[in-house]
Amino acid sequence: MSRTFVSTLHVPTPATPRGAQAVEILYTWIASAFRSASSPPVLTRAEEAAPVRALAYSVQDKQPGFAADLFAAAARHESKDDELLQR
Repeated sequence: MSRTFVSTLHVPTPATPRGAQAVEILYTWIASAFRSASSPPVLTRAEEAAPVRALAYSVQDKQPGFAADLFAAAARHESKDDELLQR
């Protein structure tokens, strides 16, 4: 009968580097600063198009063609929501 010997090698777990906890604290602090930064409010397409229409009204008497282009651009921008809903 033959015998099989199993040998186990034990390797000690490496120690955590001394600066690792400081880096973790620093990273957590910086990451929380970025998360807490307020984002700008989300506008609807109508609210985004309102300044374009205001500009169109202001130049309508002197440059009617340009005003018409601005009105059309505002209308196209607002209609993008309708296109997304139809898909």
